[in-house]
Amino acid sequence: MTDPVHETLGAVARSATAREENGRMAFEIVAAREYNTGAADLWDALTNPVRLEQWFLPVTGELQEGGNFQFEGNAGGEIRECAAPASLVVTWGMGEDTSLVSLKLEEVAADCTRLTLEHTGKVAPEFWEQYGPGAVGIGWDMALFGAAEHLLPEPAVTRANAETWMMSDEGKSFSRESGAAWGEAAIAGGDEPAAAERAAATVIGFYTGETAPDA
Repeated sequence: MTDPVHETLGAVARSATAREENGRMAFEIVAAREYNTGAADLWDALTNPVRLEQWFLPVTGELQEGGNFQFEGNAGGEIRECAAPASLVVTWGMGEDTSLVSLKLEEVAADCTRLTLEHTGKVAPEFWEQYGPGAVGIGWDMALFGAAEHLLPEPAVTRANAETWMMSDEGKSFSRESGAAWGEAAIAGGDEPAAAERAAATVIGFYTGETAPDA
């Protein structure tokens, strides 16, 4: 990996909130970081199927506003808004659950673009209690990191070796620090600290393949 794990994760600003609505937990997860490239190039990296396959997943579908998309072995949905190079809003369907993901790009300086990812939806209360925001947050941290690697002249981590990297010492350290950061975001968002820490430990155990410590 090009940057130390703590430096890579430290580049991301996170927030996480959840509230009960009609027996479900409505959540809002936000992750933002800056990339050393222009908005047009970052937009292309995030939406061009050829580039997406290099750092994220192969994608198929009618890739335009009003069309549908499907990531291989992962989420699919409808493209609700597509305003290059500034805004992309899609539904995010995994199994029976459908949520909403939005990407906002803002060029804050020459060759510096801020990406803000917002993921909103509803889950069962017991799911949030068990896993917290890290259930999707760690995955989004990995995606933000993958995009950053892709923009480097010689990325150390690509889709071809990402699975192996995730189970390496460095990859597990990434998951641990990411999970802890999302636990802190949950506490800042109003979750009870002990419960948020338990959820973080559980989701870290899931991502690393290691058993979470007993509560």
